[in-house]
Amino acid sequence: MAANRLAIRSRPPYHRPMEDRAALIEDTLQRLADAVGDPQPLIYVRLFALRPDFEPMFEMDGDGGVRAYMLETCFDCILGQAAGSEAPRFHLEAARLQHDGYGLTSDDLDLIFAAIRDVCRDALGEDWTEKRDAAWASLLDELAGLTRETAD
Repeated sequence: MAANRLAIRSRPPYHRPMEDRAALIEDTLQRLADAVGDPQPLIYVRLFALRPDFEPMFEMDGDGGVRAYMLETCFDCILGQAAGSEAPRFHLEAARLQHDGYGLTSDDLDLIFAAIRDVCRDALGEDWTEKRDAAWASLLDELAGLTRETAD
């Protein structure tokens, strides 16, 4: 841990905000896992609360495999975007193409990220700080921008 802090301090200052955000996002997801174990049920309950019309789309997902795959892709996008990777762009473009047949818009695709953030915020309670909230807000804005770009 100390070696990681030294490595971060030795990098140019303009890299630190991105690294700080990535660390906050990773910490949030780890705390979520520590607090609730598998967050999948909570995230989909939240998503369906935001958009009840999404729930029937999952009726054929009897074993939860589709939900698990979607959530894994979302976590890859979250962690990748937080770390400055280009991979989320490709994940989101593929997701958009896969979901076109369902009539989903870019805004619809972004709802799962909001659901993840909301579940994290609820699980962390008082540990959900303004700094953490700002990190997630900027991350979700970036992901939404990528989702819209891939739709063009």
